[in-house]
Amino acid sequence: MSAATEARLWYAQRISAMVLALCVTVHLATLVYATHEGLTAAAILGRTQGSILAGSFYALFVIACAIHVPIGLARVFEEWLRWRGRVMWVATLMIGAVTLGLGLCAVYAVVIK
Repeated sequence: MSAATEARLWYAQRISAMVLALCVTVHLATLVYATHEGLTAAAILGRTQGSILAGSFYALFVIACAIHVPIGLARVFEEWLRWRGRVMWVATLMIGAVTLGLGLCAVYAVVIK
């Protein structure tokens, strides 16, 4: 892999990590606030139905995961399993695609449906 590609992957990993850190913080703060207010899971889900803000936030969360996970797994596969090349990248990209697909389905089910 070229140095330029490695640099792009490094930046994508770091930027997605920053987005994930923000999303996790907002998500956990929201859950703590909601549970302290006595809201149940059903009440929280009732409030997210039809919310463009909630849908956009969680879609961003899922997209950041789908970018971050394959790059991190590729590094783990290289170091622990000694996988290299096309097979490793196909495996990690498939995992990323599944993460994206299932995550967006969950966002759709919770927010839209």
